[in-house]
Amino acid sequence: MSSKSMTSNVTNKNDPKSINSRVFIGNLNTAIVKKADVEAIFGKYGKIVGCSVHKGYAFVQYVFERNARAAVAGEHNRIVAGQPLGE
Repeated sequence: MSSKSMTSNVTNKNDPKSINSRVFIGNLNTAIVKKADVEAIFGKYGKIVGCSVHKGYAFVQYVFERNARAAVAGEHNRIVAGQPLGE
């Protein structure tokens, strides 16, 4: 759906300073939705420093916690590839 991605595949779950700037995206149809698509959807909320996509879910790591909060509020229950996202 989108062009090649330039962000890291790593989201830092162990750094207590960055844990609140990390967003879990559940119920993701990863057979259709790719990393670049996740970045396109969530990139409008701020600079993404990491994005990891797994079977059925993804994580997005922002620079700032406020960007993560805005993304969760803005994308809650959005329908992507026929499925409502779960955070």
